Amino acid sequence: MGEAMLPLEARALTVRFNGHTAIEDVSFSLDGAMPAVILGANGAGKSVLLRVLHGLIAPTSGSVTWSGANERPRAQAMVFQRPVLLRRPALANIEYALAVNGIGGAERTARAREALERVGLSHLAHRQARVLSGGEQQRLALARASALRPRVLFLDEPTSSLDPTASADVERIVGEIRAGGTAIVMTTHNLGLAKRVAGEILFLHAGRLVERAPAQSFFNHPRSPEAAAFLEGELPWSVSSPA
Repeated sequence: MGEAMLPLEARALTVRFNGHTAIEDVSFSLDGAMPAVILGANGAGKSVLLRVLHGLIAPTSGSVTWSGANERPRAQAMVFQRPVLLRRPALANIEYALAVNGIGGAERTARAREALERVGLSHLAHRQARVLSGGEQQRLALARASALRPRVLFLDEPTSSLDPTASADVERIVGEIRAGGTAIVMTTHNLGLAKRVAGEILFLHAGRLVERAPAQSFFNHPRSPEAAAFLEGELPWSVSSPA
């Protein structure tokens, strides 16, 4: 975990798809000192922004730099709302990710088994990943990501499709990953989860970053009318980004 990566800086990010603007002129810097949660209604641009930061989507304009460099570092990982798992057993899913990242031999197997144990899935090591329950699949995705020992972990709505028990498991695991020194950047619709996890909030509305604040300040005294309406439930959960 010694790779120099932070701060992560977004500069004037704009993303357009077929004439539609998903995010517009978004700028901020993250040093990883506090878990960052990106909030906003459906269509606000949260998932697009996370994918740009991770390197899955190239911005139409603007840039993302890591510790001043444009090259996307390897020491980062992302977990999606619906886990992307391979047609192979749980343990093999983790081993494959480690192999792609240059980890081989006994170390690869040991790290994969340790990761499964951390999320409570050791007993399912040889079960096909795609027949696991939704909560088990998300825990496997977190195990696979954590096995890579990332400096930054991006989480896109990690509990949105899970029941309360599975959501609590995911929240606990994310907390343990954070305690191990990994910076967390997460999107969520769950305001309770955001209040418990976030150190700072980035609030998007219609593709624009309209407020950034420490979590307690944001929830107690939102500065923007859009954030205040969102927290009061007056802002629709689905909005259109700017054209």
